[in-house]
Amino acid sequence: MTLEEALSKYTPVIGLEVHAQLNTKSKAYSSDPNEFGSTPNTNVSPISLGHPGTLPRLNKEVVNSAIKLGLACQCDITREMHFDRKNYFYADLPKGYQITQDKTPICRGGRILIKDAQGNEKGIELTRIHMEEDSGKSMHDQDPFDTLIDLNRAGVPLLEMVTEPVIKDSTEAYNYLTEVRKLLRYLDVCDGNMEEGSMRCDVNISIMPKGSTEFGKRCEVKNLNSIRNVQRAIDSEIIRHAEILDKGGEVDVETRNFDAVTGTTTGLRSKEAAHDYRYFPEPDLGGITITQGYIDQIESSLPALPNDLYKKYINDLGLSDYDASNIVDSKAIALYFEEIIQHTKNYKSAANWVMGSVKSYLNQNAIEIDSFPISAQHIALLINLIDGGKINNGIATQKVFPAMLEKPNLTPEQIAADNNWIVQDNSDELESIIKGIFESNPSETARFKDGEKKLTGFFMGLVMRETKGTADPKTTAQLLNKIVNTI
Repeated sequence: MTLEEALSKYTPVIGLEVHAQLNTKSKAYSSDPNEFGSTPNTNVSPISLGHPGTLPRLNKEVVNSAIKLGLACQCDITREMHFDRKNYFYADLPKGYQITQDKTPICRGGRILIKDAQGNEKGIELTRIHMEEDSGKSMHDQDPFDTLIDLNRAGVPLLEMVTEPVIKDSTEAYNYLTEVRKLLRYLDVCDGNMEEGSMRCDVNISIMPKGSTEFGKRCEVKNLNSIRNVQRAIDSEIIRHAEILDKGGEVDVETRNFDAVTGTTTGLRSKEAAHDYRYFPEPDLGGITITQGYIDQIESSLPALPNDLYKKYINDLGLSDYDASNIVDSKAIALYFEEIIQHTKNYKSAANWVMGSVKSYLNQNAIEIDSFPISAQHIALLINLIDGGKINNGIATQKVFPAMLEKPNLTPEQIAADNNWIVQDNSDELESIIKGIFESNPSETARFKDGEKKLTGFFMGLVMRETKGTADPKTTAQLLNKIVNTI
């Protein structure tokens, strides 16, 4: 069965759980370092290893990060809350339980705006965001006989974001995760690198016959390590569920694993119910009270968010959807663009430079904007130099910009002046050059005079060659048409 055939008969019902690993310096309930890539089992202590007699202590920055994310998602912030123990056995969970939040999540409700498969704006409602700690990491591919355990990740702080079952297809899921990752990076609470495991996603999916309102039995797909694989896993599960139902079967409620090589899922275990975890309040951590003043203080520190910047670029600056979307896609690029427009009002030209020459240089050299040698202010000065008629676009792109990369401390005007690239405004000298070109090319001049306008480019090229690109194109075009009629 194809995906199209499955979707013609059934409506998917999808909810996502995103685990965002926070970039705090220490772990959630101990002072152990929170660092990726350390030697295995070095970022540990008796607390994160769950030794008897040890007590956890809450990392305040975890609470601050949760409030930031909740405010950015328009959630209600819980004022009185506590932590809970979620009990289960994994070899890489040293305490035998996870400190999490069950009854009193720090954030309730809220939503994230995305574009659906048709490009229309859609709000993905959130059920909750809560704080918890990560488990360690089991590695099954390092030894042919044994599973190896690295407990560096045990106790690392997580924020779990749970959506309502309102996602209708894999495109919406892809777009949602893209927006979540972007938001986490703008807030600087998580780097969003799924390949490093700092952002992970579980998919809950069921399907129901078209027109039905009763949800089908759901499965959870875990261990998805890229946004693209989330999309592939959803499509695979839609087809699998549809084939089972078409044959009169019943979908088993279970947890499944996704195989990126085959693009299919396999069963792991039957799905746990909430009572299997034996939740109860964490006795070693006291409750938390959050005041409105504390929330207001954090809210005042929030940066400009991607959706706000997108609307600003569209509504206030008049940029296209394409330009606005590409600029806000990266926080660092958006900040660079924001600095450019502090020094120039030609917003379209600023967007063109950022999306064109600047990003091309970044891609060619495999660097981020933070390592780009030219300051945002100097890009703005270059734009103003063009708008002021002192250099033309060709000189700016082909000569001044490359020179700025070599000498980033010099202003573009200094570079243009030192190299005699400033546009000539001596009409008498330009007229003399044009007349000489017409005399040297009698055949083409006669055709141009007879109305063969495609020769304009030919003569423009000759003028630019004679003036080393410093002739003003607009003035040159006017003089070409004026002088040819006097010959």
